[in-house]
This record gives sequence, structure tokens and C-alpha cells, in this order.
Amino acid sequence: MRKYGNIILVAAIGLALASCGRRDVISASESGIGLLVNRTACPAVATPVHTNEITLFSPRSSREASAIDATAVITNIRNSCSDVAGAVQTVATFEVQARRTNPSGARQIVLPYFATVLRGNGQIVSKEIGRVGLNFADGQLRTSTTGQATTQISRAALTLAPDMEERITRRRRPGDVDAALDPLADPAVRAAVDAITFELLIGFQLEPDQLEYNATR
Repeated sequence: MRKYGNIILVAAIGLALASCGRRDVISASESGIGLLVNRTACPAVATPVHTNEITLFSPRSSREASAIDATAVITNIRNSCSDVAGAVQTVATFEVQARRTNPSGARQIVLPYFATVLRGNGQIVSKEIGRVGLNFADGQLRTSTTGQATTQISRAALTLAPDMEERITRRRRPGDVDAALDPLADPAVRAAVDAITFELLIGFQLEPDQLEYNATR
């Protein structure tokens, strides 16, 4: 699991982002027949379905609307990436917005979240759990904070094998048997591309009943 990268989670406020515009370009073209693929080495960052919201009840076992104690949502996810010592480092920041139903008294709510690196073939490379603290002042119904996840994936793990790159970028001329065929339709090529494709998934670390609530409400 640690072969490909590590994740560092940080709860923070007001984080600055560095831009990352680096892209890997795979192309093959001659006489109008060709392939142009723009793909970034930065992992895509997303929130898995049903995990960007959390609802806290009081009492914990109730699911009545009148028992809702607080709600929170992960939003405004942004990411940047850079090359660091033979690896691609991705920094993802996100905002957690929360609302409580009772504004009386100062209060802090601590919520767990996960950051998972997923390979394109469905393999979980690593998963870490972090926490964000949401502070309500007396009389305050809403508050927010910012979280961050940082991951590093080796450049080697993001690099297509030379033979597969040749199969994708080989020049094709009009009249060639495979001139109009998409190389990614070949299962072996698709598997090779999937193996160098990564995602960084961020969401609340929910209990099974909390996940079921999000999925069925």
C-alpha cells in the first residue's frame, strides 16, 4: 500500500493553493488519421456518492427530523499538484460547512473524514482518517472550517510502459487495418492505462447507519 504514496491529512483554515497545469500528452497523427489524448498526472479528486454529508441525531439512534442535532457538508474541493523528488504530490483542500439546531452555548463538533487513493483498476492504494473541528460561538447556528489532504504518488507508478505507449501512439496511415480503431478498446491497453490512473477520494467517515441514512432519505 505504501509503495505508491502516502497521505497526510491536516485540518486547517485559509490554505493557499499552488497552481498545477502540467499535462501528459499522448498523440499519434498522420494524414489526418490520429489520436490526441490529454491526461494529467494529477489524480482526479472527488467525493464518493453519499459521503459528502453527515447528520448527527440526539438521541443517536433516532432518525426523526425533530431529533436532528447538527448537519455538515463537504464542499468546494480544490486541488493542485507538483513534482516532488520523483513523485507527483497532490494537495486537496475542501470546506466543511455545518449547521446546528440549538444555538445555545459555545460548542465544538469534531467530524472524521477519509482520504483514499484509488487506482483506476479499483485497487485501494491507501486510506487515512483525519478530523475537522467545527467551533460554534454562543448563539451561532452556522460555522465552517477547512480540511486538507496531501498525497504523493511515484512518477514511475504514473508512467505508461513503453510497449503500451507505442501501441497507443504508433502512427496510423489511411488504409491501415486499425486506422479507425481506438487503441483503448484493446483490453490490454485499457488495463495498462487504468493501472497508471489514480483518484483521490475525500468524504466523511460514516458509520454504516449514517451511510444508509444518506442513501435512503
